[in-house]
Amino acid sequence: MKSFLIRLLINAVALYVTIQFIPGIYFSGGIDTLLILAFIFGLVNAIIKPLFSFLTCGFYVITLGLFTFIANAAMLWLTGSIAQMVGIDFSIENFWAAIIGALVISIVSFVLSLFLDRKEK
Repeated sequence: MKSFLIRLLINAVALYVTIQFIPGIYFSGGIDTLLILAFIFGLVNAIIKPLFSFLTCGFYVITLGLFTFIANAAMLWLTGSIAQMVGIDFSIENFWAAIIGALVISIVSFVLSLFLDRKEK
């Protein structure tokens, strides 16, 4: 349970940083709504991304892994679509914003994971 909550917090912080610094990604809501958005993002990455990666593994090989950026952007875009369906005001203006946003989320999540993993040991 502790690991789940840490991952949820990391996703929330990464989404917050992305929303603040990337033009074209919009969110209006409070911390509670941001945590719900982080939960949706985590579910998309845990359930849909492995299936998507399996179905598109040829693209990963052909592009020498660069397709990862497209896959991550698609997962962020899908998170935005699901969030809007459940009434969360989170939108992504275009695919370039999704690609840059996914890159920022990956970097922030990586750095926070390193910091929190070191803190637990």
